[in-house]
Amino acid sequence: MPRLFLFPVPLADVAPAEVLPAPNLEIIKQVKYFAVENLRSARRFLRAVSPDIVIDDLDLRELSEHTDAAEVEALIAPMDAGHDMGIISEAGCPAVADPGADLVSVAQRRGYTVVPLVGPSSILMALMASGFNGQCFTFRGYLPREGKARNAAMRQMERDVRRGDTQIFIETPYRNNRIIEELCHALPGNMLLCVASDITGPRQSIMTRPLSHWASMKYDYSKIPTIFLLYS
Repeated sequence: MPRLFLFPVPLADVAPAEVLPAPNLEIIKQVKYFAVENLRSARRFLRAVSPDIVIDDLDLRELSEHTDAAEVEALIAPMDAGHDMGIISEAGCPAVADPGADLVSVAQRRGYTVVPLVGPSSILMALMASGFNGQCFTFRGYLPREGKARNAAMRQMERDVRRGDTQIFIETPYRNNRIIEELCHALPGNMLLCVASDITGPRQSIMTRPLSHWASMKYDYSKIPTIFLLYS
């Protein structure tokens, strides 16, 4: 039975061996067929895993947010032929807030074995370090970009926080500073915000403070991969 391996990759610019278990790196050397979110970053990751991996010998198929649903079925052709495959995201764990979930769904429908491997997850690592409720939480992905929908999403998070549900979300890195400012204006000052930035990287910073504190702080998270959590 062919297997679909879900290969986590580093969240930051560090050597794979620093954040990934050795068995992952051994398994990846044996796989020849991959669905990858970004061809360039996948090649860079594979070269960093081992100089023994010959990139030109691999079959790398792009699976991004722009991949048409009809094309996803065709991506799994190597498994139909009996070969193992791997999924590689741009950062973190495949299939979590990631287009790899579409291929996993196809593999599950066809009865293939899906093998998730251990690796860094920004969602879980930020939650672990936040001090917030880890028994009941919601990952909201990206908030709506503008206007009434964005404000409504913030108000809904406030209501869910009041019920004891940790709220986790992300933003496009160049808008990180803006989202903190918006939260400070839209939500009560005693609500807690954790900002977890460059997780596992050299600039890692994970800080939980009331919004009233963030409103008077100096910070700059612009262009740095960051995840946000709210609690009360």
